[in-house]
Amino acid sequence: AITPASGSVGPMGALAIGIAAGVGCFLAATTLKRRIGYDDSLDVFGVHAVGGIIGALLTGVFAAQALGGAGFGDGINSIGGQVQTQAIGIIATIIYTGVVSFILLKIIDSVMGLRVNEEEEAEGLDVALHDERGYNLGA
Repeated sequence: AITPASGSVGPMGALAIGIAAGVGCFLAATTLKRRIGYDDSLDVFGVHAVGGIIGALLTGVFAAQALGGAGFGDGINSIGGQVQTQAIGIIATIIYTGVVSFILLKIIDSVMGLRVNEEEEAEGLDVALHDERGYNLGA
């Protein structure tokens, strides 16, 4: 969450972004995931997408020189203006990645498929596809 903002915010802003993103990612990976019911065994959405969105938005806040940041982009005079610019960037990124991901998934689905059958899924893909176990838990 803080990586893209590292050249724009001060140490206290970075700390605030890290704390906010930590809480937001935890809630997304636990509460939001259960409430919406999406399948994300590695919590990629909850950690990377939510953390990135929080970090990008809060960069607009903590880039303010009054808060120890490096200042706003050219022609932007307020925290609100910078947050709006950050939000536009986030929306553009979501649209772009959504469209490109959809196209790539359709291509992959038509070439080789995206799902395994229920038996292979129940058995576990390490065994079904590779004939080995990822973990030896005494079995």
